[in-house]
Amino acid sequence: MTTDQYEALNAELQALPGDTFAGCLSHVCVPTETGLEIYDLWESQEAMDKFGVVMMPVAEKQGLPASSAPPAVSQVHSYWVPGS
Repeated sequence: MTTDQYEALNAELQALPGDTFAGCLSHVCVPTETGLEIYDLWESQEAMDKFGVVMMPVAEKQGLPASSAPPAVSQVHSYWVPGS
């Protein structure tokens, strides 16, 4: 995925009715030499799964390649935001 493809996908997701990103606590998109790495912190597996159900059809409609592997998921031990 290129940064332009990311921006187009994100814009379409943000334009959807309702809270498309419900349960997402933080999001980081990092450009690399081979594309983008995206890191999300979700309040639950269920919230992440609901987002995937909404996001995947939009990504497919935009012609983005589907991954053959599910996203890597790790449990979070601690989460905080400086200054909050």
